Amino acid sequence: MGFSWQQLLILLLVVVVIFGTKKLRNIGSDLGGAVKDFKKAMNDDQPKDAEFKKIAEDAEQTQVENSKQKEQA
Repeated sequence: MGFSWQQLLILLLVVVVIFGTKKLRNIGSDLGGAVKDFKKAMNDDQPKDAEFKKIAEDAEQTQVENSKQKEQA
């Protein structure tokens, strides 16, 4: 059960009358900006995850070296 193109056109006209074109343009640009920021944040997290793993590996290696030094002493 879908909408015909006439029903969609009437719905679009009602929405434009209620909200106005300026308000709809603002809503559209705000929604687009939010999606853009979300995508950017998702892409920024990947290098941070790799950097965190490297730091964790370095810390683990340092702990292993420290425990070996304590055993030798």
